[in-house]
Amino acid sequence: MSSEVIVLNFPKLMSALDSLVWGPPLLLLLVGGGIYFTIRTRALHLRHFGYIFKNTLLKMFEKSEAEEGGVTPFQALANALAATVGTGNIVGVSVAILTGGPGAVFWMWVAAFFGMCTKYFEIVLSIVYRTHNSKGEWAGGPMYYIDKGLKQPWLAKLFAIFAALACFGIGNTVQSNAIAGVVKANFGISPVIVGIVLTLITAIVVAGGIQSITRVTEKLVPFMAALYIIGAIVVLFFNIQNVPAAFLSIFTNAFQTQAAVGGVAGFTFMQIVRAGVSRGLFTNEAGLGSSPIAHASATTDHPVRQGMWGVTEVFVDTFLVCTMTAMVILSSGILGTEADASSLVSKAFGSTFAGGRYIVTFGLVLFAFSTILGWEFYGETSARYLLGDKVAWPFKIVFILMVFLGSTMDLGVAWTIANILNGLMAFPNLIALVGLSGVVVALSKDFFADDHIRTSAQEWQKLLK
Repeated sequence: MSSEVIVLNFPKLMSALDSLVWGPPLLLLLVGGGIYFTIRTRALHLRHFGYIFKNTLLKMFEKSEAEEGGVTPFQALANALAATVGTGNIVGVSVAILTGGPGAVFWMWVAAFFGMCTKYFEIVLSIVYRTHNSKGEWAGGPMYYIDKGLKQPWLAKLFAIFAALACFGIGNTVQSNAIAGVVKANFGISPVIVGIVLTLITAIVVAGGIQSITRVTEKLVPFMAALYIIGAIVVLFFNIQNVPAAFLSIFTNAFQTQAAVGGVAGFTFMQIVRAGVSRGLFTNEAGLGSSPIAHASATTDHPVRQGMWGVTEVFVDTFLVCTMTAMVILSSGILGTEADASSLVSKAFGSTFAGGRYIVTFGLVLFAFSTILGWEFYGETSARYLLGDKVAWPFKIVFILMVFLGSTMDLGVAWTIANILNGLMAFPNLIALVGLSGVVVALSKDFFADDHIRTSAQEWQKLLK
């Protein structure tokens, strides 16, 4: 086969590989894993949701101290949410609705419900098996619990390779490209200028390591989430007469083969399920193994205490931010008038009040930038695991340069490659979660024993021996 043919077929090859990686087997593993973990803990995240909510979201802004080399529990959550709450919460939701109809939102919720338990398992294990790097900072995540817990270093290295490479795609170039594109479309500013500014800001933040990143994300994440949610509430207020019907359409269209809805072609049942589940898991990243890398830095006296923040993370990402996007689209009456996912959301906001589209613009910029910051830490931690702490600065420099390249280049097939690498992270991570599930179950029983009387740090560690 000639090189020209290979080049021409490369995009099709990557597209086919993307469909294979994110096909039914992975989606079944991700959802099935969540169901398995939910059963093993007797739906812990549902039974103790009130306690979890009280001790996470309601304590977000309580002042707490971080030990040396660590961050506070909320800072860890902010760093994880910075990477998780991204363009997928805006564009991904509209893609789900365009490819699966309103019913896809229901299956997004289903995936998120079980995903809350998956994320809980990931974070508990990340605390149990974390270690200190040469700077005295906590380092953890799937590569560490696969290595130290599952005793499979080759599988740990495989995960770290996927994560280190994925960070340059899904966590870097595709985000900076999205920022440059939306700024040019709305304000006419050259991508080169946007790229320079974005690169400089990124360099300043990531140069200071995890402490610098979390100082930014703990302020940025609440602000950007509040800005977007308040904007969505305003849109829903003006369309209040359409909200009940929009909400009902999510349920009525979730279990049936649909005829045309709002001018959108009909969908098969499997299309509806796949659209909702795939987009839901892609936005909250439950089971992919990314978030526990951030949570491993948290100062906590018990793994379960930090694991509860994982439940909160999925709740905020999917049940709050993604649901707001879906309700704005469905209540605005513009479904079927726009085939482009990004334009669909902008049009939904803009159809309600003047300047509404700028909420989407600023939302995309902030969401994408926060994703860049969060994924730099994920990628750097993975690279450190593979090559040692000496790789930190070379990695930062390459990552920063890629931000500029992503802003100014036509990425083309790079989006697909990034999606493939992101999905590949899930396989070694899910193997470890199932293999080490007994550890999480034992620690959960320990934490919630005797009406929430927790044991000391030394005592829970005895359970592992």
